[in-house]
This record gives sequence, C-alpha cells and structure tokens, in this order.
Amino acid sequence: MRHKSLYLTSKRSDLRSAKSICIQKGLSTKIMRIFLLIVLDIFALAIARSLAVLYGTPLDSPWTQQSSFLLLTFTIEIGIIASQGLYKAGYYRRKYLSLIKALSLSVVFLLLIAFLYEPNYYVSRSTLIIFWLLSIIITCSGRFFFDILTTKLRNKGAIRYPIFIITDIEEKDTHITLIEREKCYKIEGIAESKCLDLENREATLKYLRRKSIVEAFVSWNSIKNRLYVCWFFSTAGITLRILPTNNDFCHQKSLLRIMGEVPYLTIPAPIITGSDFWLKRCFDICASIILLFILSPLYLLIALLIRLDSPGPILFKQNRIGLHCKQFKIWKFRTMVVNAEQLQAKLEEKNENKDGVLFKLKDDPRITRIGKLLRRYSLDELPQIFNVLLGQMSLVGPRPLPNRDVERFKSEYFIRQDVLPGITGLWQVSGRSNIDNFEDAIKLDLKYIENWSFWLDMRILLQTVRVVLQKTGAY
Repeated sequence: MRHKSLYLTSKRSDLRSAKSICIQKGLSTKIMRIFLLIVLDIFALAIARSLAVLYGTPLDSPWTQQSSFLLLTFTIEIGIIASQGLYKAGYYRRKYLSLIKALSLSVVFLLLIAFLYEPNYYVSRSTLIIFWLLSIIITCSGRFFFDILTTKLRNKGAIRYPIFIITDIEEKDTHITLIEREKCYKIEGIAESKCLDLENREATLKYLRRKSIVEAFVSWNSIKNRLYVCWFFSTAGITLRILPTNNDFCHQKSLLRIMGEVPYLTIPAPIITGSDFWLKRCFDICASIILLFILSPLYLLIALLIRLDSPGPILFKQNRIGLHCKQFKIWKFRTMVVNAEQLQAKLEEKNENKDGVLFKLKDDPRITRIGKLLRRYSLDELPQIFNVLLGQMSLVGPRPLPNRDVERFKSEYFIRQDVLPGITGLWQVSGRSNIDNFEDAIKLDLKYIENWSFWLDMRILLQTVRVVLQKTGAY
C-alpha cells in the first residue's frame, strides 16, 4: 500500500495546465543551432544572388533592383527548406538531395511569381540559371563545413547534450556504445528501470532536472509497462528517447528517428498542454455557460420534484478522487435516500461488479422514485457542470471515483488519475453500467487518454446524447 499512500498524498499541479510545463531542456541550444543554419543559408543565397547578377545577362528588373524582392526570395527559399524538415537536428541537415530538391522547387516558385508579376521581363535566363546552380553549390557547401566544424567541436567534448540512460544491466554496454558513437551526447548517469517505478519516479525526475538533463534514453524493456511515464518527462521539459531493441515493437503514435544507422522510437506524450489545454478548457467553460443558461428551467423542475419526492437535500455532495488523487466535492442531484452511504456497507455482498472495485447494483433499494428517472436519463449528473466551471472536472474524461473504489485500485490503475476527470467519457458511451469488469473500463479510459484529440471529445459528447436518449446501460 506504500505506493498508494505516496500517490494519494501527492500535491503535484495539473498536468493539463500550462503552469505545470517546464521549458524544454536544451531549447536555447536547439534554437541557436536553427538560427545559425538559417543565417548560413541566407548568407549562401545572398552570395549566389550577387554572383548571378554580376555574371548573368544584365537586365533592368525588380528582382535585382528592389530590396522587397530580395526579402521575398529569401522567404520562399528558407520557407521551403524548413517545410522539408531540413533544420532538424542530426542527419536531417545533411540530407543534401532533399536540400537540392527544396532549392530547385523554390526557383520554380520564383519563376511562377515572375510570370504572374511581369511576364515580359523579370530576370534573365542566364541570371536565373546561375543563381540556381550557385545556390545549390554554396548552400550545400556551407552545411558541409558547418557539419565538419560541429563534429570537431563535439569530438573535443563541446556542444554535447547532457543525457541520462535508463536501461537493464544486460543491455547497458550495448546502449552506451551506440550513444557514444553519435558523439553528440554527454552521458551524465545511468540507472535501472526501477527508477521509473511509482515510488521512485518523482525523485528520479527531480534528479534529472537538477542535473539539467536534456534527453533521457530509456530502453524499451524499461518503459513498455510504464507507457505514460512519457507524460512526466514531457512536463519536466526532458525529451524521451526509446533505445532500440532486438525485439520488434511499435506504438501507434511512435515516431521513427535514426541514431547513426540504427533506428529508435520517440513516443510523444499524449498530454493536453499549451494550445491543446486552452482549447479544451475554453470549450469547457463556454459550453458549460451555454448549457447552464439553456438548462436552468430543467434544474428548477428537477429540484422541485426531488423536494416533493423524499425528505433531504436537493443536491448530493460526495468526496471523489480527481486529478493526481486529490479529493474534491462532486455535485449531483440526489437520487438516493439520505443515509445511502451508510446502507452501502450492508449491500457489499450483493455487488454485481465482478472484481469488486466498483460498486454496482441493478435494483438498488436506496434509490428513490424520482432518482430512478434521473438516473435513467443521466439527469442527476447535470450539477457537475459547476465542477467543470471550477476546473475540477472536464466535460469529457475518465469518471471521478469515490474513495472506496480508488482504495481498491491495483497500482496500474492509477494512470487514470493523471488526467482531469470528466462528466462523460469513452467508458460511459461504450456500455455504461453494462460494463461489469473494471479492467474493461480501465482499458477504455486508457484508450481515451492515449488517443485524445479535440475531435474525439466532440464525438464522445455527441455519442453521449445518443446513449442517454436510448437509455443504454443505465440504472
């Protein structure tokens, strides 16, 4: 139970908020590298243009006389080079064939502009051909010498990225040899996979941040059962790389990279941050305000029916476990008798959930007459829109569970507590109460977490309307 208590007492901030995201380690170095490459390319193109004007057939043209056309030329050239990914690190900047194609394509764009701007005269053919050939020769040469200089500096131990390796003992030597062969990394430490265990994870990330680690190389065997550890590396600003293995493996969102001649994978963290976070949060707020305005008459009608049906409060408040196992009060319209929680202990033996984690009972005697109607159409959930406005929940996400259910979690279940809970989710639109095995529900929650997108949220919301109207799996 030690790992559970550690998790329950965690005070981490919301993974899905911009405040919790650290600036990526080594970002300034990467920006400087890209800046130098762009300056180098612009310098090469400027030389090529000057020589083309000097040795080409003289012709009065805005391309040779107006500075605005010089800026246009550089913008098109650099833009097309960037669009081909030729400013990325490693072998990407050495893809000379792709660079030649990009420069040639940019010349075609310039010819198109020349035809549309002034079909009679724009630039002489000899000037254009000389510029095309020289831009290829000088730009490729500049990158070649840039690469030679970078390699020499790295051989002397300069401009290397500080990294940390997490791998099993039997693979350690192989992975160290592979990484050192790249000569662009400085190994700051090595640890075994147990450093990623729940009780060690925070200490590991704290150590990596203190050492200013830019990238963490983790063996597949060390991470395959801890897939969403990539969230924590991402929020710490550390790039996670998965070291190659002899076994075939692939993750549906994995990105292939090359280290030397050996491929390795990067799994992007399925985390809602930055623009994604603000898109989701703004939608939650706007949609909640609109729903509250439209549904306000229904709120009043339900409140009146509950008051007439049975004694007790209109709203039911219960402690639920939310993001990072923090407790919050969830609001619902009361559908049970006042002492329902005390009566649950006597009904535990009748629990219809197979593994006992969730409590489900089809003919629950604690439910009131109006409560059955509210539950059938999920109207009892409507007050949770206020939880959404307060930032405790989202419209879509894994359902927040009571303390009783979370206390029975297996350790692998806790990943669902690393996302903001929702009023509805993939679990709810895939059978609701008909799912009687918590393992199946967990799989649906993890599927949502792993494949999150704004459009997935929209689809779930639309499916929720259909499921509620059809009363699928509700009781």
